[in-house]
Amino acid sequence: MKKLFLLVGLLSLPTFASVSANVTLATDYVWRGLGQTAGEPAIQGGFDYSSDGGFYAGIWGSNVEPDFGGSEFDYYMGYATETEGGLGIDIGYISYMFLHSDVGFGDAQEIYLGLSYGDFGVTYYEGLDDTPYYVSLSYSLTDSLSFSYGDWEEGGSDILVSYGFSCGSYDCSFNYSDFSADFAGLDEDSFYFAVSASF
Repeated sequence: MKKLFLLVGLLSLPTFASVSANVTLATDYVWRGLGQTAGEPAIQGGFDYSSDGGFYAGIWGSNVEPDFGGSEFDYYMGYATETEGGLGIDIGYISYMFLHSDVGFGDAQEIYLGLSYGDFGVTYYEGLDDTPYYVSLSYSLTDSLSFSYGDWEEGGSDILVSYGFSCGSYDCSFNYSDFSADFAGLDEDSFYFAVSASF
C-alpha cells in the first residue's frame, strides 16, 4: 500500500510531463504465451505518466479467469533514456496483483532492464520473492509486423507474432502466440484480435 501511495504522489508532481489513458478490447488475454482469460474476451485499460526527464509510471488492469481471482491490477514505474549513439535504456519495477484469488495466485513483482537499438530489443525481468526470471527478445520486421521470443528460467518459452494497423482512429492488431512448455501436456497457442484507443 505504501508503494501505491508513493506512485500516486509521483503522478501529482508538477513537472513538465504528460498523462495519457488507454483502453483495449481483445478476443483473448495472453501474457508471455500463457492465456489469462481461458480463451474469453478481455477489457483492459490504464493510465500513464511520463516526464521530460525520462521518468514514467502507470497503472493497468484487466479481467482474468475466475481461477486467477477475476481481476488483475498492475502498477509500474521506471526510467527510460537514449544515448547519442541510439542505444535505448529502460529500467524499472512492476507489480502484478490478482485480486480475490483463492487458489494461490497472489502478488508478483519484477525489476527489469531493457536495451534497444534500431529494430532490435532485449529485456531481462528479474522476479522478486523467488519467482523465475524471464528474458524477451524482439525484432520489428516492418512498422506493422513484429516478432518476439521469450524464455522463462523454468517453465518454457514463447513466441509472439503481431501485425498492427489503423482502424480509423483506433489501433488494431492480429496476434499469434505459441507457448512451448518444459513439461509435456502444457503447450498453448492462441490467435487473437485486439483494438485499442489512447487519450
